Amino acid sequence: MSGIVLEGVTKRFGDHLAADTIDLAIPDGGFTVFVGPSGCGKTTLLRLIAGLEDIDSGRLLIDGMDMARTSPAARGLAMVFQSYALYPHMSVRANLGFALKVARRPGAEIAERVEQVAAMLNLAPYLDRRPAALSGGQRQRVAIGRALVREPRAFLFDEPLSNLDAELRAQMRFEIRRLQQQLGITAVYVTHDQAEAMTMADQIVVFRDGRVEQTGAPLDIYRHPANRFVAGFIGSPRMNFLGGAIADDYGCAAIGVRPEHLMLDPAGALAATVQTVEHLGSESLIHLRAQSGEDLIARGTQDPDVRPDDIVRLRFAPNAVHRFDADDRAMPATDARQEVI
Repeated sequence: MSGIVLEGVTKRFGDHLAADTIDLAIPDGGFTVFVGPSGCGKTTLLRLIAGLEDIDSGRLLIDGMDMARTSPAARGLAMVFQSYALYPHMSVRANLGFALKVARRPGAEIAERVEQVAAMLNLAPYLDRRPAALSGGQRQRVAIGRALVREPRAFLFDEPLSNLDAELRAQMRFEIRRLQQQLGITAVYVTHDQAEAMTMADQIVVFRDGRVEQTGAPLDIYRHPANRFVAGFIGSPRMNFLGGAIADDYGCAAIGVRPEHLMLDPAGALAATVQTVEHLGSESLIHLRAQSGEDLIARGTQDPDVRPDDIVRLRFAPNAVHRFDADDRAMPATDARQEVI
């Protein structure tokens, strides 16, 4: 296992600041997820950790040793990419053992290690197949196994599930997380999908424009976002935001309310027009437009009694409100309003 610490890590591509003085501790044996919109710097930082890009300034500590200037091979890390990057002319067995063969490990050791990893990943029946004869999920397991067979200090995952369909993504999320917990190995995982971040991570790192906006446990970030960007990015559907008179009542520039805390109630003080209703089986998502112009989403029952163009009333409890100042920073909770809106 390996702990990874970044101290003042900076990276520029020309005039573009891709990593802006990053200070970050990646816990030993934990599952850390980098999340953020496209172009925010999360993949760049992963590549800096792996040694695939050079660090302009700062330190990268792995097991307490500064490896910012060492070669990728010397860092002892294994990376799994979005593309499977398998050798198409080789069998699964040969793909799994290739890194050990290059390292000139004894044949008996390679065979034993390949068999162990194949059993761990349920690949034993496919060892003599080539990648073209495998499903997408099986190919991804081979890519993971090829990294695992090296017994790395830590795993680095660069959006490994992006090419899979929704059902297979959910299955592979579970398998990757189970494997990491079973091995107790440090993992760093990059994704733009906040649902993956919430379901897989011990620690989430939210990025924007090359900077770390917030770091913490998934539910801590969900319940206590540091600013409006994090509040709107973490959570599906997104948080609702309201300004104007309602925000004035709470002494802030804007308030945020999660869809699960926005409820239909004929006695509610907030009026809105139904735009559309998404029926998801166990629940529904009601898309609305407030009279003040904001677009809102409320979670509803399986079959809410509303239709497009209906005018409805909404309420939410004060203890469900997030407050933000004029600079979009989160403000302390307040008990100023005890009645239900």
